[in-house]
Amino acid sequence: MIKNSEFNMDYKLEICANSIESALAAQSGGADRIELCDNMSEGGTTPSYGTIKRCKDLLGIPVFPIIRPRGGDFVYTEEEFEVMKADVQMSKDLGCEGVVLGILTRDGNIDVDRCSELITLARPMQVTFHRAFDCCIDMKKGLEDIISLGCERVLTSGGAAHVYEGIDVIKDLVEHADGRVIVMAGSGIKEDNLPDMLVGSGGTEFHSTAKIEMNSRYTFNNTANVIGSFYQTDKSIVKIMKELLTQ
Repeated sequence: MIKNSEFNMDYKLEICANSIESALAAQSGGADRIELCDNMSEGGTTPSYGTIKRCKDLLGIPVFPIIRPRGGDFVYTEEEFEVMKADVQMSKDLGCEGVVLGILTRDGNIDVDRCSELITLARPMQVTFHRAFDCCIDMKKGLEDIISLGCERVLTSGGAAHVYEGIDVIKDLVEHADGRVIVMAGSGIKEDNLPDMLVGSGGTEFHSTAKIEMNSRYTFNNTANVIGSFYQTDKSIVKIMKELLTQ
């Protein structure tokens, strides 16, 4: 494995947390930052006011709520855009260190005008452009647009369903960005593939859910079996991945 000391690298681990308990587990495991979301099965939507506030009350690491009003595509109506602006303002008012956002046009390009409006509203918070980027019709052009918008980082799987399948594209994007924006690899990163991603992607920041399935907390027999188990970040997985990045 490439060691930090060899290249004076500062590798960071961002954990996508879907609840207050996941966020606390991520911090306890050594995560550097939280992407806070709801509805992880839909790729993440904006968490509630209460979830964001509680995370800010209890966490000592940066909290970046995702600004996404629904699942599905990244083309939004005027009313959805108004919701996004309100959620950016809410995140700023609650003292969040950053937000995660992304809007595309119908033809698969970055919606520069709308993104610019959200980013201006967000400052001085940092801004991560999320995996809407992976849906761009031209990823190099999309990356240049994101750089021109002043985003601090972009989350990507290299346009693939699984980050490992997009590792060569991610490496190319890292080289193309040339330090102008952080290209953060994510989508399926786990403790067993992180070493290969670390070496092969050329990146310095990595994004993972580090989640496990939790058994239902019911003490009765839920015969309907409609709602039971759920997913939550596991502290021990976060710890293993953070140790891999600091060896």
